[in-house]
Amino acid sequence: MGRPTKHTRDDVVRMVVDAAEKLARKKGLRGLSLRKIAGEVGYAPGSLYHLIGDLDAIILHLNARTLARLSSFLKTRIDASRPAADNAFAIADGYLDFVMAEPRLWGLILEHTLPAGTKTPAWYGQTLASTTGLVDEVLRPLISDDEERQFAVVSLWAALHGIASLATSGKLTAVHDSAPHVMARQLIARFLDVPAPKAAPGKAARPKHAQAAAR
Repeated sequence: MGRPTKHTRDDVVRMVVDAAEKLARKKGLRGLSLRKIAGEVGYAPGSLYHLIGDLDAIILHLNARTLARLSSFLKTRIDASRPAADNAFAIADGYLDFVMAEPRLWGLILEHTLPAGTKTPAWYGQTLASTTGLVDEVLRPLISDDEERQFAVVSLWAALHGIASLATSGKLTAVHDSAPHVMARQLIARFLDVPAPKAAPGKAARPKHAQAAAR
């Protein structure tokens, strides 16, 4: 099918990413192919390739959207009037809420790898940096050294992902019977050498995009 004149390139990109997101929510990375995505939007695979790129390019666009959503969601958890440690706990809670609400979309970010020798596009790197930058800003009052703080951001991100991955796969109880949010709070408390919140985390609202997908 040819490219309808009513669709701009931006329209097509949005349609393709919407379709890829729909498929990824069902089966994750293994549910994605250029042919399936093309079928969803009514375009020939070759047309999509010329407009956007191959499947790797489409996945990068989808992953960038997911990262942007995570960033927006985490911003709602930060309160500048609170102590920095409280915001660190809030970020951890928010991260787990997001990942557990959208396990396949988040898993796509971690499972997808570009072919050897392929450079990550600058625009994708900027999106990722914007998201991790939120954590950097939250930790700045607690860790003044830039290099140490950047290492802390990566370390905490990796540790939280481990907790989230075990929780979403149903394997966390094989390690310990504590709730993932409680484990994350204990991790943050030990890492930053601050007291963990005494109150157990309440049932948080799901990200809006996850609510919409569930309907």
